[in-house]
Amino acid sequence: MTSFEEAETEETVTCLHMTFYHPCQDNKMMFRCLNFCKREQVRADEVAKFGRDSNVCRYNLMDTRVSRIQFSLQFYRKLNSSQFCFEIKNMSKKTKLIVDQTELGYLNKIDLPWKCIICFGDYQILAEVQEGESVDYFETHLHLAQAPILQERCLPSLQPIPENGVSSSLFPSQGKSPIEIDENES
Repeated sequence: MTSFEEAETEETVTCLHMTFYHPCQDNKMMFRCLNFCKREQVRADEVAKFGRDSNVCRYNLMDTRVSRIQFSLQFYRKLNSSQFCFEIKNMSKKTKLIVDQTELGYLNKIDLPWKCIICFGDYQILAEVQEGESVDYFETHLHLAQAPILQERCLPSLQPIPENGVSSSLFPSQGKSPIEIDENES
């Protein structure tokens, strides 16, 4: 056998791609301590923490409005499965963390979807998981967005339009909640 045939099989590594955006990133440089465009290895048993405390957090956000530990990510394998996942936990007592449409209060945690948007304050982070096989470590690959990731303020209203074609938003008095009336009342 040749050395090529005897070499160990190369295993792929799970990589978490994270694209960061803040409207004041050019002025305040809150991302100056993040290592962009270079993959970074993280041991599988390590909790990846994001926040402003450089003694505790691996990923530092230089902003006094960010909590000492804003949120954490834990790498794990699902029970009776070969699938690897991340769990995201809000570590901030003051700021809610929004993962897609799910709002997390202090110490709430959920599985991180394969592709999602994480928001807190004015921060927007697009997270995308690239599957791998390694059980010893995962990688993070950080990117900086030049434009907002979430454009919700520019989206048209998704209110349903009644069949008569008249939107209730044109008549503010009709926008009130329904009032329950007893059948016997006139």
